[in-house]
Amino acid sequence: MVQNLLSIENLSISFGRGDKARRVVEDLSFSIAPGECVAVVGESGSGKSVTAFSVLGLTGFNGGRIETGAINFTRRNGQVVDLAKADEKTLRAIRGDEIAMVFQEPMTALNPVFTVGEQISEVLRQHRGMDRQAADAKALELITRVRITDPARRFKQYPHELSGGMRQRVVIAMALACSPRLLIADEPTTALDVTIQAQVLDLMRELSREDGMALLFITHDMGVVAEMADRVVVMRKGVRVEEQAVGPLFAAPNHVYTRRLLDAVPRLGAMAGSTGPAPFGTDPAACQGKQPSSEALLEVKNLSTWFPIHKGVLKRHVGDVRAVDDVSFTIGRGETLSLVGESGSGKSTTGRSILRLANPHAGQVLLEGRDVLKLDQQAMRAVRRDMQIVFQDPYAALDPRLDAFEQIVEPLVIHNIDKGSALRDRAIELVRRVGLEDEHLERYPHEFSGGQRQRLCIARAISLSPKLIIADESVSALDVSIQAQVVNLLMELQQELGLSYLFISHDMGVVERISHRVAVMQHGKIVEIGSRAQIFEAPGQDYTRQLIAAVPVADPSRRVAPKLPAFA
Repeated sequence: MVQNLLSIENLSISFGRGDKARRVVEDLSFSIAPGECVAVVGESGSGKSVTAFSVLGLTGFNGGRIETGAINFTRRNGQVVDLAKADEKTLRAIRGDEIAMVFQEPMTALNPVFTVGEQISEVLRQHRGMDRQAADAKALELITRVRITDPARRFKQYPHELSGGMRQRVVIAMALACSPRLLIADEPTTALDVTIQAQVLDLMRELSREDGMALLFITHDMGVVAEMADRVVVMRKGVRVEEQAVGPLFAAPNHVYTRRLLDAVPRLGAMAGSTGPAPFGTDPAACQGKQPSSEALLEVKNLSTWFPIHKGVLKRHVGDVRAVDDVSFTIGRGETLSLVGESGSGKSTTGRSILRLANPHAGQVLLEGRDVLKLDQQAMRAVRRDMQIVFQDPYAALDPRLDAFEQIVEPLVIHNIDKGSALRDRAIELVRRVGLEDEHLERYPHEFSGGQRQRLCIARAISLSPKLIIADESVSALDVSIQAQVVNLLMELQQELGLSYLFISHDMGVVERISHRVAVMQHGKIVEIGSRAQIFEAPGQDYTRQLIAAVPVADPSRRVAPKLPAFA
């Protein structure tokens, strides 16, 4: 009988003290065998990440404490250690060496003042006692192993000089530096586009196969679970509601909550035969929403946005990055045009250029026939009432010092639209429209969940009754059930208010649900544009087919073998 590598038994974790104590993990038990991948899934606030942090003894740093239970881990020397009761010296020896972690956001996991090579090398010097030369050589080997191109040059670069996918590979290289027995991956692909996500997942599976490393995979993406997991633990409000092998769980989930999670998963091909967007949880064939007008609300003509490159001590201008290069498209009244592509393709820069949050180099942006790029500051201020944006990270978009009421009415005050009691009435109307309660107006951003914060941002965006909303990766960081609710809300508001959307996303499943038309961007250019059916059912470009093929399928029976070559 194989001894479990990690065994969590009756674990309970709480935050706060006395009357304010709140238990976030309740009597949790599960185990991981050597070489096994166990996925822990659930909505935001279900206790997934807190459980992962407790394995590394990091719960106390966030103000939490383990009340009861054991976390038994079998070390390389065969000794079994209860990590819940281990002292800091023991935990420090295990962290990064025998148990490593890959965090969701690589930019916050890396130190911006050190090169990526130095940061990988530091792990080896700390845990393996290597001298700098040996550690640097090993670090370079690790960068090569995680398939980063031009490793010698990347070794000397700083985190901000790498793309999101490369940064995540650097974090994986750091985690693998000491050949850990257990790798904890906490939402490691949430912020990555589909092609980079597929590469990172392939890489982690291949490295796990090579080294016999066990994986504890924390995620809300059921497609990723189907691709990666051997077993699945489903959590809700800190409690394990179901645990099964991945195949039976997807084929016949026992708990109603698991079935709800699976029902909320965007499935490519579900919209085949439908003529327009369809809310999650509905039959696309039965959806007969209002069709968009053929009259153009927004016309983008030959838009180009370049960023200068400066080098040398004198910062001489040596060239330009053509982030957006001769882009043209239109959006009709009441229409959703989705903009898709890999990270760095120019999607977000296009959206920001339309709003003049980035300064275009050339082109026209016509809103109802009026060129936005030629307006002076005063005229532009008036036009901004008709164009609003919803950002990817609602927490960063909200002022932590203002309560929800102040956040929502701020645009109304700036544009001098309502005053006094009328502001309160308008705020109540807006929060109700986006599915929040009147009492939420008194709360601050940190008191909301991620989905509630995004609803708050949407309420603020529609407060001025805009004609166009640019949604820039507005649901990519949300778990599947909350994502479905927010997407349904956006479609509902479109039907009620006649809104037009430029929906920027890398999530092809959501794009298929919400779009009337889709534009595909690569290297700053639109390489294909057409109706939703044309793009998803008969794509004309190889690049579009690659984007669609890279989407994880929420069906373990269709799991494909890793596409990356194995190393000898």
